Amino acid sequence: MPRWNPDPQERLVTAAVELFRQHGYDAVTVTDIAEKAGLTRRSFFRHFSDKREVLFAGSHANLPGITRLVEEYPPDVTARDAVMGALIQVGEYLLTDPAAQALRQDLIDGSPELKERERTKLADMAAALAAGLVLRGTPADAHSIGVFSAGIFHSAYVRALRSHPADSFSDQLHASAAVIARFLAE
Repeated sequence: MPRWNPDPQERLVTAAVELFRQHGYDAVTVTDIAEKAGLTRRSFFRHFSDKREVLFAGSHANLPGITRLVEEYPPDVTARDAVMGALIQVGEYLLTDPAAQALRQDLIDGSPELKERERTKLADMAAALAAGLVLRGTPADAHSIGVFSAGIFHSAYVRALRSHPADSFSDQLHASAAVIARFLAE
């Protein structure tokens, strides 16, 4: 018998992922998720603003940390190295359970609605990176750097999930950055 998990948010995430996998994202309702987790709809909305947010739990809370990671690199570290270093830390953290992240990404890839939410989250990441750069004293191109860096991060994240055997996130991030560098050099 499985051990009872008292954390309602984690129960909701687990229930949602299982239901999404079995029935598809579109076929599952908030009520279905809440019932599977042994909770009420009201409890669901205490933890998540909508059904899409279940797959992005905690992402908003991570944004100040991303800004701080970029900002706290020593002044002698280039802006590029500060951003890449911060992204490596974020990627390695997210990929501590690659099987769960691969399942999550498969669900996102299968739903236009979830892809849209993912783009919003990447825009939030870009803004957090830009904020860190501004705090470091790199305001001129901070927004553009943040946008490109978030895109490179996403490419590396998906590459890391799909590589067999799994390459390090750092290797994937540098490979994704090299693709952009080659493109811009053409």
